[in-house]
Amino acid sequence: MRVRYGPQLSALAVVALMTAACAPSAPEVVEEQRLAMGSTLHLTARTNDAPRARAAFAAVFAEVERLEALLSTWRPGSDVSRLNAAAGGAPVPVQADTRAVLRAAAQVSAWTEGKFDITFGALAEVWKFDHDQDNRVPSAAEIAARVPRVDYRRVVVDDGAGTAAITRPDLRVHLGGIGKGYAVDRAVAILRAAGLRDFMVQFGGDLYVAGAAGESPWRLGIQDPRGAPDDPFAVLELSEATFSTSGDYERFFEQDGVRYHHILDPATGQPARGTRSVTIVTKEALWADGLSTGVFVLGPERGMALVERLPDVEAVIVTAENQVLVSTGLRDRLIVRRPPTP
Repeated sequence: MRVRYGPQLSALAVVALMTAACAPSAPEVVEEQRLAMGSTLHLTARTNDAPRARAAFAAVFAEVERLEALLSTWRPGSDVSRLNAAAGGAPVPVQADTRAVLRAAAQVSAWTEGKFDITFGALAEVWKFDHDQDNRVPSAAEIAARVPRVDYRRVVVDDGAGTAAITRPDLRVHLGGIGKGYAVDRAVAILRAAGLRDFMVQFGGDLYVAGAAGESPWRLGIQDPRGAPDDPFAVLELSEATFSTSGDYERFFEQDGVRYHHILDPATGQPARGTRSVTIVTKEALWADGLSTGVFVLGPERGMALVERLPDVEAVIVTAENQVLVSTGLRDRLIVRRPPTP
């Protein structure tokens, strides 16, 4: 998964269009990528000091590795794994980063009326969309037995004690819907501290752009949910902002003409219907990551109403009927190249 410097489009859920030409005297474009948290972390910078950029990239990769060791459910010794293992028992010591992500997740859950919920672990036992995808539709009984085991209000964070707890023994936390956003924000802080001004951090569907892409602003494309990944239906110029997309095309399977995807409604235990994709634009990737999922599950009307209430948050929503909804702050900025594919 790469974003290439130039006019091409990469085959990504979020497409970065870097359109400026590079004259011989222009700053060098430095790019590196690495697998982390189940996605590809891709870093790009325009700089006159390539060694400084590469050193900053190495610091970012080390930081993301550190965060993955805290936040991953696949690592037995991680904060999240220890928290899940102690569910229903005493609080466990966790790092400040873990507490920050847990607190942010609770805030997004409150904003979205519980439609974003990190305690979906019970549902992940029967819906397989990760490396263990089995293309099986769980029975109604299997789902019904697990819906009561999803409740974000059962996660308690105590910053004074440096602990977190799950107050029910049958709940399990997963931070896949918000952890990468936190990692993007940490990457941005490291690159800024290194003195880089023009850069992009892309981590799966989460992306942050700073400065400019040469002579022009960064131009970001929104993937057509039913079209080719390298042919976005809309383009947006951004800088000093984050851009996160959740879509029903990311991890899914089809059975008997029905699309089953990984964005589950905690209230029903079923894949959320009514939306094809949600793109959130704001200042911090942590919020964009969680909100893109929560707004997707809320649905187009309620989701857009929430976006309009939140300060400095914008959205582009493609509905199940293929309508494009654009928040007030983006209506004069979004370039719609064509309608999304039906």
